[in-house]
Amino acid sequence: MEEKKEFSRDVEYEGPLFEKVESTEKIYEGKIIDVEKLEVSLPSGKKSTREIVRHNGGAAIVAIDDNDEVFMVRQYRIAAGKELMEIPAGKIEKGEDPAVCAERELREETGYSAGQMRLLTTLYATPGYCSERLYVYLATNLTSGHPHRDEGEFLKVRKYKLQDLLEMVYEGQISDAKTVAGILLAERYYK
Repeated sequence: MEEKKEFSRDVEYEGPLFEKVESTEKIYEGKIIDVEKLEVSLPSGKKSTREIVRHNGGAAIVAIDDNDEVFMVRQYRIAAGKELMEIPAGKIEKGEDPAVCAERELREETGYSAGQMRLLTTLYATPGYCSERLYVYLATNLTSGHPHRDEGEFLKVRKYKLQDLLEMVYEGQISDAKTVAGILLAERYYK
């Protein structure tokens, strides 16, 4: 029989950091997200509740053209209550490869296709309550085409020098997490 480790809030916990799901209750099932209420056992052995937003994930693209300009989209985000400037991105369909999603979203939002696509990182923007995993790509060797936006998708596409975007990130003018991460990583891996 395994000995239980004593848990105290005053000292760092030394045991395994794992929560065991004891039960799951589906609260909401939607088109983009599902919401679940989980009863979990904590490392201390006590029980707790977690509310989790389930999401298929998304792909985001830092698309840089031959003039070192990055395609950015502006759109109104109702959850933020304002217009945000972001790199192109979209939701991964169930079972879809993230790279395929990235290519599709780049074409839909900007009209451009990438000759080369490189995964920069994967990240969880809000892991405290959301399962959404974001795949952030660097797209280069771009070829122009025509955008094919979803109905109800209203955006403005503009290009900015990578260095200007870095300054905007450092000055807090860009607040979207995937965009901040993508711009910072693009500087390191571009060229």
